Amino acid sequence: MTDWTPYTARAKQWFEALRDAICAEFEAIEREAGSDAAFQYDPWLRASVEGEGEAETGNNEAGNNETGGGTRGLMKGKVFEKVGVNVSTVAGGLAKDFAGTINGASAEQNAFSATGISLVAHMANPHVPAVHMNTRFLTTTKAWFGGGADLNPPLPYDEDTAEFHRAFKAACDAHGADYYDRFKAWADDYFYIPHRKVHRGVGGIFYDHLECADEAAWEANFAFTRAVGEAFLAVFPRIVRRRMGMAFTPADKLQQLEWRGRYAEFNLVYDRGTLFGLKTGGNIDAILMSLPPEAVWS
Repeated sequence: MTDWTPYTARAKQWFEALRDAICAEFEAIEREAGSDAAFQYDPWLRASVEGEGEAETGNNEAGNNETGGGTRGLMKGKVFEKVGVNVSTVAGGLAKDFAGTINGASAEQNAFSATGISLVAHMANPHVPAVHMNTRFLTTTKAWFGGGADLNPPLPYDEDTAEFHRAFKAACDAHGADYYDRFKAWADDYFYIPHRKVHRGVGGIFYDHLECADEAAWEANFAFTRAVGEAFLAVFPRIVRRRMGMAFTPADKLQQLEWRGRYAEFNLVYDRGTLFGLKTGGNIDAILMSLPPEAVWS
């Protein structure tokens, strides 16, 4: 069986570099708006979760039963009302009653590792879309990449939607002829709120279980995952700068707050990443940073 430890380390290094580049760009936007807002970083350590078993977790140098951790970056500014950018790298054993829901894991083979970046931005101006992006690398008895990004505008603009999709189509087309059609459709299916019968936003791409049968597959999937992160970094700041100075009305703000409520419903009821984080001993504040700072249910 392949030892994926060096590959996990490489993925972690990239996710941290992407975090730093995104945070620097978002802080630059705040400065352009006359704000000195900056990210505050909160490191954390993961403790084992109930049911995973002592033998399946590692011990840190202090002798505690801790299996990785990460950094939670949070900024509240003039343009970004609340934006979180998290990188986490964890390993251990999945709770046995949860392991069977994860690709390549079971109650008997429940060891896992995961590293990834997760970003959610809620904007002060309702003309600027909220956004979500994450990419990750996981190992169980299998190894695979997943991730994606989706745009969530309370006041949609066709220009913004087209530019967002065009950026991710270019990233997909460079790595797989069918990637964009597959992953766009997957996003449309995934980012849907059944009880509301509406999509969460205007879509994007979503992919999971992009499996790595060998080193060559890992390199190809890692290259695609990097392209997804680079596409986000290129396109979203342009959209923010285009809309952040627009005037808005109380009705515009109310529409934003109502759509934030739907965003919260999706993340608390349907989002698999939220469940995975809570079931694997993640940082609760980091997991729930996707929730908006303010929302209404009219």
